Amino acid sequence: MDMMSGMQKMSVGQPPAVRGAVCLTCKGICSGFQPHSWRKACTQCHCSREDHTPSSDLEDDYKMGRLLADSKYGHLTAKVKGGDGLRVYKRNRMIITNPVVSRKDPTFNTITYDWAPPGLTQKLAMQYMELLPEERRPVAGTEGALYRRRQLMRQLPAYDQDPSQCHTLSEAEVKAMAQFVISYKEDALGVGEVALPGEGGMSKDNGGKQKNGKEQPNTEPTTNGTLEEKGKKSEYHCSGCGKLAALDSPVVYAERAGYERVWHPTCFACAECNEALVDLVYFWSKDTLLCGRHYCQGLKPRCPGCDELIFSETCHKENGQVWHKEHFCCWQCGQTLRVQCTCNKKTQK
Repeated sequence: MDMMSGMQKMSVGQPPAVRGAVCLTCKGICSGFQPHSWRKACTQCHCSREDHTPSSDLEDDYKMGRLLADSKYGHLTAKVKGGDGLRVYKRNRMIITNPVVSRKDPTFNTITYDWAPPGLTQKLAMQYMELLPEERRPVAGTEGALYRRRQLMRQLPAYDQDPSQCHTLSEAEVKAMAQFVISYKEDALGVGEVALPGEGGMSKDNGGKQKNGKEQPNTEPTTNGTLEEKGKKSEYHCSGCGKLAALDSPVVYAERAGYERVWHPTCFACAECNEALVDLVYFWSKDTLLCGRHYCQGLKPRCPGCDELIFSETCHKENGQVWHKEHFCCWQCGQTLRVQCTCNKKTQK
């Protein structure tokens, strides 16, 4: 199988945003989503697709499956039956059922989290969730769940990894994109790990070794009779804010940064946009945490017109920005901005 056909088989068509969906940003100004033919935006209000209708669970899981497949995080994906090698994200959903105390018959309050860090006990997972701002907790049907979906679209655009999501690519551009994706999966892509301070990288079922093959810290009795772990520090400082991390409170580890570093859950964020790294997916570059969007556009120019990365050598540069040549045009009439436009509005959004 050649590279181009292989990339095509790994693609799952992205359904267009629902026509007429009200803009979540404009709220009343835009009468409903009207998709542009190639811009990732509405022709009425110029807001993006994620501002109108977030992606579905299935769409997100396919996208994440493609992203994590063929990487060291492939264990977080599963093969799709009859999918010809396609993989889907094994997203960890968490359902918490609490009894409601009353004088009547006992009832239960059930809370469903659309996503939770994998591999944790329910207690530790709940501790992690409680450290997040309430409006950012991905509880199904809440603003937190909507925020997560919008950030999945924003931070990890499908068109940064899948050529079928791009408007038009030549065969040479498809090959360049495929190599770019392979490189960032090998060199930068990571998924954060939630654990207590000093316990990052531990595996509970691999014969007493860490994921990196090293022995787990041994414990020896101290003079006061308590157990103390060799190699475990007495205090840990967050690599984000610099403040102390409580020893009984979960932190986030980034394997590519080394297990000497920890982050508070609220500090595990992109250094460029300062948004929490959705589903703990990070890109490690120059000693810095980045989301997928900002990592990719740090290496390849992103066209302000279509929002896609540019893999072509022929492009247009204007005022420090790089455009696909055909996308340097007026929003209203589509006429190139290299000549005088007949429209009053010439700005690009």
